[in-house]
This record gives sequence, C-alpha cells and structure tokens, in this order.
Amino acid sequence: MAKRGARRVTISDIAERAGVSKGAVSYALNNRPGLSDETRRRILAIAQELGWYPNRAARALSVARADACGLVLARPAKTLAIETFFMEFMAGVESALSRRSVALMVQLVEDLPGEIAVYRRWWAEHRVDGVLVVDPRVDDPRFGELERLGLPAVAVGGPVRDGSLPCVWHDETGSVVEVVRYLAALGHERIARVAGLPDFLHTRARTSAFRRAARELALAAEVVGTDFTPESGAQETRRLLSEPSPPTAIVYDSAVLAVTGLGVAQQMGFAVPEDVSIVAWDDSLMCRVVHPPLTAVARDIAAYGEAAALRLLEQIEGSRTGNVEIPRGTLVTRASTAPPATGAATRRARRQSSRSR
Repeated sequence: MAKRGARRVTISDIAERAGVSKGAVSYALNNRPGLSDETRRRILAIAQELGWYPNRAARALSVARADACGLVLARPAKTLAIETFFMEFMAGVESALSRRSVALMVQLVEDLPGEIAVYRRWWAEHRVDGVLVVDPRVDDPRFGELERLGLPAVAVGGPVRDGSLPCVWHDETGSVVEVVRYLAALGHERIARVAGLPDFLHTRARTSAFRRAARELALAAEVVGTDFTPESGAQETRRLLSEPSPPTAIVYDSAVLAVTGLGVAQQMGFAVPEDVSIVAWDDSLMCRVVHPPLTAVARDIAAYGEAAALRLLEQIEGSRTGNVEIPRGTLVTRASTAPPATGAATRRARRQSSRSR
C-alpha cells in the first residue's frame, strides 16, 4: 500500500522500469500502433504493477475530452424519486460508461427550455462529450439545437422520424397489442388506458396501438392523459371508475400510475381483479409487492440504458452506425387481471347509486 503523500507514478517511471522511451509508453497506454505486442503487454503490465492512472485533467487538455456524458431530466424531482424506470435505466448507463472510466452527469430541470440551456452550458464549458436525450417529443426542439451545437447525442426512444438523431428504441406497439388481446381473451369489453404526457413519442405510439387493437377487437376503449404524477393518476382513475359504465380493465403507462390506480380503486370499493383488472407498464418490485400483485409489461430497462450509453460512446468516437432496436417488453400476468366477474356491473351500479345518495 502506497504511503500517504507518496509521489504520483509518471510515464517516466514506467519508461525507466521497462527500459523504453516515454514515447513507447505513450503508444502503449493510448493503444496506438508502432509497438510489438510483446512490448505493449510488458509496458501495460508494469503500469498496472506501479499503480499508474492517467492524469485526466492533462488528458482532457490534450484530446479535448471531458470523459463525461450527460443526462438532463425534465421531470419533477418527486416523481423521479419513486419512478423505478430512471433508476434502472441509469444503472444500465453507468455499467457501460464505468467500463470506459467515463462519468455520468445528471441534472433535473423544469422544462425543455431549461434542458436546452443546460446543453448549451455543458458544451460551452466542455463539461460533457455527449448526451442522452430521453422522452423524445413530437416536433422536439432539442434535436435541432443539439445539431446546431454539434453536441453528440442519442435519443432514447423513437424512432425519431426526421432522422436528426440516432436513437435506441424498441417496438411499443407490439407490447400494447399483446396487452389488449390478453384483456379481450379474458372477456373484457370496456377497457381504458391511463397514459402519460400526450406529446411524448412513446405515449402517442402506445395510444395509437391501443385504439387500433381495441377497434379491431370491437372493444369500447377510452384514453386519458396524465403528467405521470401519482396525483394525476389518482384523479383520472377516480373519473374513469365514476362513469355510468366504467371500464372493467385499465392499462397504466407506468408502475407508479398503476399502483396509485390500484389504491384508488380499492378505496372506492372496487375489488381487483373481480370488478376491475389492472395492468402496469414496466414491471418493478413495486408491482410485485402490492396486493394483489400487478400484471405488467416487463422490459430489461438496465439493458436499455446500457445500449443507449454504448451507442453514445460510438457517436463521440465519430462512428455512425444508425439506430439500435432492442427487444420489446413482454406481458407478465399476475393476480391483478382476471375475467370480469358475473354480476360485477350490477355491484358497480349499486355502489355508484349509494355514493350518489
């Protein structure tokens, strides 16, 4: 163990120990051609033995790299604190970046103008080498600005129609169709979808697939929007279940919305799944520990984050390989879904009548 205050190991130390020039050491440490494989291996082994690490500040000056990537989230902090998607996603991102000793900078903002301002500041200050852009929107103003800045970026979600940014995405529609067909096979004829923000590309894709699948199966379908907060999810669930003919199944756009909806339904006297079935998007521990455990669409979110980070690193290096599609989510059935119970409509009408009195 090195003593406190010990001198930092330098390239000169490695060169002296290996009996080579400092230039040869630089070639080996930066993986440049010009050395035999045997010499390269010997230099790297000595560097590891001596405990050498690169001077990141000097390297940043020499190669104009920050060795950091950025992620700006225009979401309320209180929502992120309970939303498992971003925690799992960032874990996947970190798993890819850490292997390259690249840091991840995360910042929360209130809106898109605030997000764009962060991109401008980071790029001007050489704080990051590239950014991951989440929640792509219709007519997204971020894409044009990132192109103007020349800041390497990868969109998470899509595909982005105008091709302005490469993206890592998966098929949203296939999972939605699987959910709707499953509910129809159980015997549900009135279904609803509690969606996220309507200008998100993934929200639009899911809503379009939901309506199309319901229409093909002759189901009565309703879609309501939220801002992903538990409060908005609770409000829309109460509204749906207070209708004269409420849906017998509700599909939620996140685990947080689904767990909130479950609580509201039970508070209103609806039995789950006898009176109303519930499906969550993005399986999580939260979906598994509630009662009843929730049927959910399961995705490998950590793998999603890792794929996005690897694609961004390729962008930073100047490689352009196009979009990357990862496997879509699959439906995991649990106790929150079942065929509509006989007499459920009568029980719901009786409860609504008693509430109105």
